[in-house]
Amino acid sequence: MTERTPLLHYRLSISVQESDTLPALEKSPAVARRKMANDKPQKLSTFFGVVIPTLLSMFSVVVFLRIGFVVGQAGLYQGIGMFLIAYFIISMTVLSICAISTNGALDAGGAYYMISRALGPEFGGSIGIMFFFANVCGSALYVLGLVEAIVASFGIPEDGTVAMVGAQRILPSGYWWSLLYGTGILLLCLLVCLVGAHIYSRATFLIFLIVMVVLGIIFVSFFAVAPRVVLLPLAPPNSSGPISGNFTGFKLDTLLGNLEAGYTVDYTTGNMMNFATVFAVLFNGCTGIMAGSNMSGDLKSPSYSIPRGTITAVIFTFIIYNLLSLLVACSCDRVLLQRDYSFLRDINIWRPFVTIGVYSSTLSAAMSNLIGASRILYALARDDMFGRVLSLAKRTSLSGNPWVSVLISWFLVQLVLFAGKLNTIASIVTIFFLLVYAAVDLACLALEWASAPNFRPTFRYFTWHTCVLGIVGCVVMMFLINAIYASASIAFMLLLLLMIHYLSPTSSWGYISQALIFHQVRKYLLMLDVRKDHVKFWRPQVLLMVANPRSSTGLITFINDIKKSGLYVLGHVELGDLDTLPSDPLQSRYDSWLSLVDRLNVKAFVNLTLSDSVRHGVQHLLFISGLGGMKPNTLVLGFYDDCPPQDSLLDHALPAGGSTDTPHPPKDPEEPLSFHFPALRDKGGAGAGRRAGPGAAGVRRRHRRRREDAEERGAGPLLLPLRPGGGSGAARAGAGLHVDVWPLNLLRPDSSSYVDTCSLFLLQLACVLNMVRAWRGARLRLFLCVEEGRSPPGPEGKLQQLLRDLRIQADIHTVPWDRVVALHWQRQRRAGRAPEEEEEHYDEEEEADVLGSHAGGFPSNAAQLTDEYLQAVNQLVLGQAHPPPAVRFLYLPRPPADTRRYPAYLRQLDLLTRDLGPTLLIHGVTPVITTDL
Repeated sequence: MTERTPLLHYRLSISVQESDTLPALEKSPAVARRKMANDKPQKLSTFFGVVIPTLLSMFSVVVFLRIGFVVGQAGLYQGIGMFLIAYFIISMTVLSICAISTNGALDAGGAYYMISRALGPEFGGSIGIMFFFANVCGSALYVLGLVEAIVASFGIPEDGTVAMVGAQRILPSGYWWSLLYGTGILLLCLLVCLVGAHIYSRATFLIFLIVMVVLGIIFVSFFAVAPRVVLLPLAPPNSSGPISGNFTGFKLDTLLGNLEAGYTVDYTTGNMMNFATVFAVLFNGCTGIMAGSNMSGDLKSPSYSIPRGTITAVIFTFIIYNLLSLLVACSCDRVLLQRDYSFLRDINIWRPFVTIGVYSSTLSAAMSNLIGASRILYALARDDMFGRVLSLAKRTSLSGNPWVSVLISWFLVQLVLFAGKLNTIASIVTIFFLLVYAAVDLACLALEWASAPNFRPTFRYFTWHTCVLGIVGCVVMMFLINAIYASASIAFMLLLLLMIHYLSPTSSWGYISQALIFHQVRKYLLMLDVRKDHVKFWRPQVLLMVANPRSSTGLITFINDIKKSGLYVLGHVELGDLDTLPSDPLQSRYDSWLSLVDRLNVKAFVNLTLSDSVRHGVQHLLFISGLGGMKPNTLVLGFYDDCPPQDSLLDHALPAGGSTDTPHPPKDPEEPLSFHFPALRDKGGAGAGRRAGPGAAGVRRRHRRRREDAEERGAGPLLLPLRPGGGSGAARAGAGLHVDVWPLNLLRPDSSSYVDTCSLFLLQLACVLNMVRAWRGARLRLFLCVEEGRSPPGPEGKLQQLLRDLRIQADIHTVPWDRVVALHWQRQRRAGRAPEEEEEHYDEEEEADVLGSHAGGFPSNAAQLTDEYLQAVNQLVLGQAHPPPAVRFLYLPRPPADTRRYPAYLRQLDLLTRDLGPTLLIHGVTPVITTDL
């Protein structure tokens, strides 16, 4: 107790001090602003913000003017079946809405907010615009419907027939008068929406009470009104039919007469009705399920209110619609139902009640769509989806009401009113809504299929099956209502999607496409079994070691051409020790490498590693690059030489790259670059080179792991022929270029085999390059080195037959090299060893190399090569360059097992490839080509 007393006193003292300062704090500006914020209109509850708007939007005028039409044409059985189908479709969408709305915090925008945060800005923006136009046209639709109802009750006929003019018909009729009436009604809706969501909720509550009272009186009228004969409206000209119908009260004969379908001509349009046309009319009254979701920014708790309020409204309207259908079928004969759509007024206790209900529900639906459209436009503007075009729509009042968005929505609704007729825009409105509903189902389906851990909605009564059923139902309904409008709406949405994708708005919402791609890639990677690999499906999967991208852009884009849709990884080794560094230096450079990939427009991944040496770093990258069956099988090293490098990233005159097999064009070369690579020849990192002899050692170790290897020399000159295209016609196809292939081991003249694994690997890579679009017109030249008098008969014919079997088109050129190879034999004879003996020792050493030994005391064959011989071979290759090739493929000999011979090995490669220009030294260790089907 003694230990707690001081703490208790301390708390009491703080409380006293705070209480003493309260009067002073209340006078401060901060407290005053806080009180003003608290005085703002409070958010809406579930009942006022979701249930009432959704109920009124789903009832609209259908409940009063189209129930008899549905039962009269389709019968009770098919009518209830239509309601079941329609509510099944919208219920699937409601489940998706509930799932998304309970997966996180919702803001203003309703369906747009859900779709954009789930599917990304492209789908979100395009569907948002579609939903905005749907609400705009929907508001105009209900205003025109209200005008038609008013003119029908109080309008003077345009023909001025005296018999039709009564005391209650005092309003002039006509197109311009109807436009004037619609403008006045729309101004009333505008005033309510400008005041804010709070006054809107009060107005809709008042309308809700009126509609409920009218519905209650309609139900009572079926029981209270005595049977009567009802005069039918005038039929269209040149048509005959009964002039009266019967309200029979509840009779079994009436019910039996209304059970089956009885499709006939619609007396208002003269068109023959069928299941599809009647269903389309009925479904127009069921498209208001988003009215509550549109108010998401004005709700106290959207995640709580939207699911409960929407489901409540859907269940309630479904019960009302089916009860009314049953009562109508039991008490009204078919003639009355088919020839008088406003018969509920004639059988009501007091006729004006139904008129009041029609006016109230229609006015509420118009206001609901207007305020919904303004909220969607405000959300689009706030997300900068269309840049400055919608910048004004971001403005709000002190209470948070987006008054500018309300004015813009009102103006567009006013423009739609010039259409003049409800039927002109009814179909397109329904199709727009259905398209939005399908997008909501698609968003929920994508989130469910992606299996993202953060998708855990509290509403769990949905599966991917319900999402698919919702999508299919909405699409089928769209084309059932109007196939032309449906196709045009989808095309318009895709056009918006492409436009937003081109504008590339920045967002931090996340992209569902990335989650889906990850999910599918992981699944297929697990299915990619390396044990089922076959040589006929081999493709290059390249790991390119890059010391500094500033001087290697040509090599990067060239290897992108040669990968043949395979895996492509850019590897870089940063020299250093993480234990001695304050942080990992690669994290800050990774973005620069990704920017480089975007800049060069290559399809490549990036792998960076920190190591104490290039050799160990290359080993790390070989182990960590790729995943599962997609791992590099070909390693490419840049040949380290003494040529002064050129910073191609700073030279806009040089081609910035661009893969020939990618559909996207390269970036603008004049745009500012954000690369943070070290200066050229910097010692901070390397990909491969001759420092401490890592090149030969790396190749040797890679042989033991059975990977293909290639070293590239002439990175600077390689920039020039890199893009053989760029002109037009034949130039773009690489016409006039040559690719030279020397499939013989020039450092091993005593081995005249052209069909070993390495030679075939050279042919395969040259063929792969020739298959790329930009190199397709290039000619392959295959050089066959022969010795007169010693070569077996017909080597050229055998090689041509091999090329035919391999389906490779190439020109074979025979090159006599007697004088060159004689230099090699002279050295061998001076060493006192016969060619046959040298061959035997070479084979023994090769076998020892494979086993990892150092070949004992026997010198390797490469050690017997003189500079004179290597220079002669170099001149032999240069002498065949007429015209000069764009790139050469040479045989890369196996490096010696003895590490002391690495400098000599690299020096021999240097002498062999000096002044050859762009050259690839290639060595293969596994079969990569086959003649089998």
